[in-house]
Amino acid sequence: MMKALASPVRLAIVDILTAGERCLCELQPRFRMNKSTLSRHVAALRNAGLVVERAVGTRRMLSLRGPIAARVLKCLERAANGRRPAPRTEKRRHER
Repeated sequence: MMKALASPVRLAIVDILTAGERCLCELQPRFRMNKSTLSRHVAALRNAGLVVERAVGTRRMLSLRGPIAARVLKCLERAANGRRPAPRTEKRRHER
């Protein structure tokens, strides 16, 4: 998963998707690359289990797989800003 997030483009894609589902065609104008290059970045995120894709007619809709992707992004942002992650308050499944 971390290897997939090593690219600034992929981090930006995940950041955009935290706001909700987007079509690949909506992402393309935000990046200076052709559609096939952007599709390869999306494929890397999909293969890492961070992004899911569904077809709606000829459009490819993208969304985050679940809250884990958003939490990973927030953790990376805190680390980049020199802040420590907040302590976990919930018990893990195996501790219950």
